[in-house]
Amino acid sequence: MTNLNSTIESLASQFAKQIIKAIRSASIEEILGSSSRPSTTTRAPRATTASAAKAPRRRGRLARRSTGQIAEQLTSVVALLKKSPKGLRSEEIRGTLKLDRREIPRVLAEGLKSKSIRKTGQKRATVYRSN
Repeated sequence: MTNLNSTIESLASQFAKQIIKAIRSASIEEILGSSSRPSTTTRAPRATTASAAKAPRRRGRLARRSTGQIAEQLTSVVALLKKSPKGLRSEEIRGTLKLDRREIPRVLAEGLKSKSIRKTGQKRATVYRSN
């Protein structure tokens, strides 16, 4: 096994020396020209997509919300649900009220707990209605 290890080490050493020799003998233009990635100056401008037109996503943790702020959001959710007799999914509520995706679960949980809203269905088929 030590013979195998020494053979691998000597081959790796020879390979590294040959790579360094090739790099030293090459010109800067050859090195930069053979790169597989285009430089930032030659890139085409990005096309504007629907996702790029949206507001930038907030990163990190949400700011701590008071119970008053959550109750205020719940009031707006209940008002929205009263306008929709068939009910709405959480994604639709979030999109209409322009809430962050991390804000809506707490608001809906408080609404279910206080029985101001009710839900039917499971997972993505869950529909929320006002009581």
